[in-house]
Amino acid sequence: MNEPTITRREMLASLTTATVSALALGVLLPASVRADGATSITVYKDPSCGCCTKWVEHLQASGLRPTVFDRADMDALKDSLGVPSSLRSCHTAVAGKYVIEGHVPAADLRRLIASAPKGVLGIAVPDMPAGSPGMEMTGRRDRYDVIAFSANGKTSVFARH
Repeated sequence: MNEPTITRREMLASLTTATVSALALGVLLPASVRADGATSITVYKDPSCGCCTKWVEHLQASGLRPTVFDRADMDALKDSLGVPSSLRSCHTAVAGKYVIEGHVPAADLRRLIASAPKGVLGIAVPDMPAGSPGMEMTGRRDRYDVIAFSANGKTSVFARH
């Protein structure tokens, strides 16, 4: 009887794939469901960014309880989570199975979690529009869209503000 054999190269490739998958899950695991049943929100931000801190305060004022991590390697994190370059802003969050990029209003984040749209990887507010949560400015409020994005690059408007 001939038993299948695995080459050393195939074994190393398999181990590498398993390791990369475990590391990716390690990034997403903090964003699972908390013990009290609520969806946890993990926010990653640059340690010196004031508007990111204001966005976290917006989430807290909306009744959410984000866990915050300061990171210097935000581009690498965004790459690993699949945030399209054209939709990037300053901070990134993970809520449940979704990526939240930029100054997304808490109400839109809650609607995303509640509606759980199929094929959507996350939602984003590209750039840093004045008047968005964390970017409040006296006398100025830009119109902006919250954009839903998928892993294959497809985008659509999730909300208008």
